Amino acid sequence: MIERAELTKVQELVYELRVEQVMTRDVITCTPDQTMSDLKEVLRLNRISGVPIVDQGQMVGMISVESLIKALEQGEADHLIGEKMTRRYQSVRADDTLAGAVALFARFKYGRFPVVDADGNLVGILTQGDIVRGLLRQLETLWHSEEIRRYRASHIFEDIESEQTTLILRYHVKAQDFVHGGEASSKVKRALERLGAHPQFLRRVSVATYEAETNIMIHSHGGEIIVEAQPNAIKVVAVDTGPGIEDVEQALLAGYSTAPDWIRELGFGAGMGLANIRSCTDRMQLTSVMGEGTRLEMVFDLTVGSGE
Repeated sequence: MIERAELTKVQELVYELRVEQVMTRDVITCTPDQTMSDLKEVLRLNRISGVPIVDQGQMVGMISVESLIKALEQGEADHLIGEKMTRRYQSVRADDTLAGAVALFARFKYGRFPVVDADGNLVGILTQGDIVRGLLRQLETLWHSEEIRRYRASHIFEDIESEQTTLILRYHVKAQDFVHGGEASSKVKRALERLGAHPQFLRRVSVATYEAETNIMIHSHGGEIIVEAQPNAIKVVAVDTGPGIEDVEQALLAGYSTAPDWIRELGFGAGMGLANIRSCTDRMQLTSVMGEGTRLEMVFDLTVGSGE
């Protein structure tokens, strides 16, 4: 679970950045018709411990230095890579979020993941080192440009004469649309940033909104994120059109999840979404009716933990 005091800029970037922004694009590969002796030279010259196997641009397998050592011990240096490679491998999509990739590293304990596009073509390789370097580059960019890019418009509420002023933002979320997953929360973050919200406040809102958006994407038929910005608070409402939650109290328990295995294999559905949301919000209310849908209200007070 994410503790509010531990919510950092790095965690925010993990939710926001995509794999293609940090991956290594110049990928060293082999083909199935090369020999294990060829593989030895590729690994030695490039000082790497494994390579993707590609046939006419398509990813067809992976092979590691462990497989090479075993082949050499058995006197099989002249055997083809295609005979020794593993055809069952875990890949990540170029448009996946880093949050999903980090979850896969934790789940499978691999040193690297091949990165493929929507057509299954190999477009990069991702290591934990790539993630660290990508985050550091992004942090440096933000540090240098923060004063220039920060556009404060918090006076908008002061300039409008009314008894109550509310800015409403609305974003649609499609069911199982993993290509565009996380876009709504990123847009919410940028909008609030331009309204002058404090960075720590933005992190809380963006993480909670991302988790709510992911829940709509995974567990529902679709829905929307509605943001109500007022001078003293931000309210984010996530609503969907069903199927609904059978037991709301159980759903709120950390670790409880009804996500199917194929969702978990994508790095989602760990059952910590609502727990993370609760830790980020000042107030949260979850209601659901089976067959109709679910409504999640999250309130973030601008005077409580906003950093200002």
